[in-house]
Amino acid sequence: MTRIPTKDELRAWISENPGKTGKRDIARAFGIKGAARIDLKRMLKELEEEGHIERRRKTYRDPEALPPVTVLQVQPPDRQGDIFARPMEWSGSGAEPRVLVNLRDSDPALGAGDRILAKLIEVDEDDHRYEARLIRKIGTNPRRILGVFRKEAEGGRIVPVDKGADREWRVEAGATHGASDGELVEAESAGPKGRMGAPRARVTDVLGDPSAPRAVSLIAIHQYGIPDDFPDNVIAEADAMAPAEPDDREDLRHLPFVTIDPWDARDRDDAIHAHPDEDPKNDGGHIVWVAIADVAHYVRPGTALDREAYRRGNSTYFPDRVVPMLPDTLSGDLCSLHENVDRAVIAVRMKLDSFGEKIGHRFTRAMIRSDASLTYQDAQSVDDGTPTERAAPLADEVIAPLFTAFRAAFAARRKRQPLDIDLPEREIVLGDDGRVKSVAFKERLDAHRLIEEFMVLANVSAAEELGRLRRPLLYRVHEEPNPDKLDALREVAQASGFSLAKGQVLQTRHLNNLLAQAEGTEFDELINMSTLRSMTQAYYDPRNFGHFGLALKNYAHFTSPIRRYADLIVHRALISGHGWGDDGLSHDEIERLDRIAEHISETERRSMAAERDTNDRYLAAYLSDRVGAEFEGHVSGVTRFGVFVRLDETGADGLIPVRALGREYFHFDPDAQTLMGDQSGLTIGIGQPVRVKLAEAVPVTGGLTLELIEIDGQEPPRPASPAGKRRAKPRKPARAKAAEKARAHKVKRRRNT
Repeated sequence: MTRIPTKDELRAWISENPGKTGKRDIARAFGIKGAARIDLKRMLKELEEEGHIERRRKTYRDPEALPPVTVLQVQPPDRQGDIFARPMEWSGSGAEPRVLVNLRDSDPALGAGDRILAKLIEVDEDDHRYEARLIRKIGTNPRRILGVFRKEAEGGRIVPVDKGADREWRVEAGATHGASDGELVEAESAGPKGRMGAPRARVTDVLGDPSAPRAVSLIAIHQYGIPDDFPDNVIAEADAMAPAEPDDREDLRHLPFVTIDPWDARDRDDAIHAHPDEDPKNDGGHIVWVAIADVAHYVRPGTALDREAYRRGNSTYFPDRVVPMLPDTLSGDLCSLHENVDRAVIAVRMKLDSFGEKIGHRFTRAMIRSDASLTYQDAQSVDDGTPTERAAPLADEVIAPLFTAFRAAFAARRKRQPLDIDLPEREIVLGDDGRVKSVAFKERLDAHRLIEEFMVLANVSAAEELGRLRRPLLYRVHEEPNPDKLDALREVAQASGFSLAKGQVLQTRHLNNLLAQAEGTEFDELINMSTLRSMTQAYYDPRNFGHFGLALKNYAHFTSPIRRYADLIVHRALISGHGWGDDGLSHDEIERLDRIAEHISETERRSMAAERDTNDRYLAAYLSDRVGAEFEGHVSGVTRFGVFVRLDETGADGLIPVRALGREYFHFDPDAQTLMGDQSGLTIGIGQPVRVKLAEAVPVTGGLTLELIEIDGQEPPRPASPAGKRRAKPRKPARAKAAEKARAHKVKRRRNT
């Protein structure tokens, strides 16, 4: 006769074998066959009714344990950099168990809120009960909801601050977290909506008045999950640091280094020096020194400082504040190359020939003392022949040789022909009250180009040096354009009457030739913007795929370790490669370079998005007092739902909704990037000059809504009715003809194939 196990035996076996909990598995384990299966089924049902086990479809499990494969939600890294997760479902009587996620090198990077399918192993640890191995990433929970709370009779609703958000969230009376009407809140999804109404959310944090001037960047910090508070142990580590000693460093304090930065620079991580090369074999050549703050001396692998710097990935810059990668003790003091104080650096001595080509370099771990902290305007004043009081004492011996070496290097740059897109960069200046004081386009001086060119040379030298030493590093990679995007750019060029080479290996000089054709024409901005949009996004990678935009085979980021983790990795690689100390690139970091590259590429994109959204909100606040005013601008984007316009005065982007273009249907051509009215023939494309009226400005979202007044200097046609009217003869301005020509060319080409 088959022996039926006791209930205790069944419970123990199910708990010990969570991966084999089907009735068939249990029967096989206890040798139960035939009619005895009926008794087994009865006992399992009794255990389920008593609450000792839980049935899931055709399996049973201990409700006080997690299944061996389960869905987890990733939590933010703790102060030690470990990643923990919580189960999405927990029916046990106690607190939900904590799960440590152990990632392999091949696993993708995980962020807070990600949902993963993971295999669990039960462990006996003080701070966690399970360890997880990633099976696959299955998406994320709805991102954190950031919006303005609107109180109602029963609870309230949340109006999101995202420009693209098109729905509100309902908050039950018990889920408001004490928020008052009009306050900025952070919330999370509380379940799907019913048959009618908005989806539900619960408020998790109250952030205060959204109209306060300095709340603008705070919105972006919370919206994108940018860490803005340093843990106590990180601050303690930084505060305990002392200035680096000369020790075995090369003493370069006799060289008159200077720093050249914006007037409001928060940190100074690069200093430069140049003089004529005295080597008779390099007649007319130059020696250029670039010294970079030795952050690796202070931020060592495995420390709390290092884990926090990695978590942030980079500094994030807003008009009113900086969220730094490193605490101010380091970024603003010990690592900042202030004038007249000794500072530890990693420096590169570069030899340029008379044509500006780099013909050699040497790296060293050194000590310098900057002679002056100059602004770009100070340096430029010397080159202009009107030195400022601060720059005058350094004009002939220090600053002039920098410009002489720069002009040689810039000549070599022109020969190399990196991509030369010319789009102005705007600058938002805040007053003492935190409100926008002015918006202007940044002035481009030769002093800016000088610093940029010397930093590029230093970055190239670092990549080449580590290649020579055969040391692993992170390259700054910029791949050539996607063929589809390149075809789209070629279509725009042809429609505008220009040409872009085809049937050969694309080089930056081909694109520069296109940009030169358009320069000074009505299509100038159109071609610049279209070229920019055809580019791929740069990223970090341990493999060298080159830098297309700079037309360089070897390129790494070396010059900004105060604000970029990638540069710190390159510094550590140089330290290891040259045997300069025990603070170089660790074996663990080398094993994790792929993951590090992916993570810091993601944090860079996160910061760029946060900075862009913050600027949009500041601009919307600046323009909110000018609703009803008219502005000149250019079409910067065309979509099915409307036209984006960049205002010439401020660089702000606004939307003309398609419904506001006129009482007719507009056809969207994704290839030509145009909208065409079915009655008037009005064609709107990227780059067209327009005059618009500001209809609405919403500072909390950064959204601007515009109305079209003029296009190409003419008032747009206004059909009286979309139906029952005879169609007007299509209006064909130059851009409409160009777009039509492009479409005809495409049809002909397809027929020929």
